[in-house]
This record gives sequence, C-alpha cells and structure tokens, in this order.
Amino acid sequence: MAFVPPARHLLRARDLADARYSEDVDVDDMARAAGLSRAHFSREFKRAFGESPHAYLLTRRLERAAALLRTTDRSVTEICLAVGLRSLGSFTTSFGRAFGLSPAAYRAAHPPEAARARLPPCVLQAYARPTSSSFREDNGNRRDYRRRRPLDQTGG
Repeated sequence: MAFVPPARHLLRARDLADARYSEDVDVDDMARAAGLSRAHFSREFKRAFGESPHAYLLTRRLERAAALLRTTDRSVTEICLAVGLRSLGSFTTSFGRAFGLSPAAYRAAHPPEAARARLPPCVLQAYARPTSSSFREDNGNRRDYRRRRPLDQTGG
C-alpha cells in the first residue's frame, strides 16, 4: 500500500462532512474516514483548516440552513432537522451566533424570489445588453445595411 500524505486523509474527512452534513455524521465518523484517532484527527484538522472538525460540520449545516430559509417556505423546525441538527434551541442559538439574526428574522430579511417582480425574457435581454456594443441597433447608426447605396455615376 502506497503512503498517502496526512493532508489527503484530512481532505477525505472534510469531503465526508461536505457530502453528508445532513446525516448523523460526527467527529468520530470524520476521524474514521481520515484513518486517525479522534484526538489526533481533531488537532490535525484544526491545524490544516483553521477550525475544529465539529465547528466545520456545524458551519456547513448552518450555511445550508440559511440557503433553505432563503429559498423555501419550510418551517424552521423542518430545516433544523433537514440539515442534520437535532435541537431547535441549539440550532437557533448557533444560527444567531453565525448570522447575527434568528432563523425567522433571517428569513424575513431575505424574501424569496417569488416575492420579487418577474420580468419577461425580452425585457431582461434588452436591458442586459452592454451599452458599448458594436451592434447597429445599439450604436445609434440606424442605416439599413440590407439596402445598398446606388453606385455613383463615376463607377466608384
């Protein structure tokens, strides 16, 4: 078996946390994925990524919860359970520390896209065009290029 640098094992553990944050994953599972003891894994993970494995996993869960609060109308309790957390009180406290607002206040500050005005695609395309475009309809030159100028009498 070839030697694999320890940082590679840590990436495996971090990938596990990123992919399975909503499941019942804990630091022991991450340490097992890295092939290290829990204590050694925690020290190495913090040295490599700047935060403890538990804090990293909690951050991933809170980021996903924030996205669900912005984009769905699911209840705060449903979101708490969907991201892999078990306690609504701990979720609310952790969310408030991370985002500065309670989950309900965060949702109110970020209304869903359905509440915003929808514009037809033709309007979006017209206003999304660059102002310094070389298209003839955008540069003020209204000359119709389909009609050719008659040649002058000198043959030029």
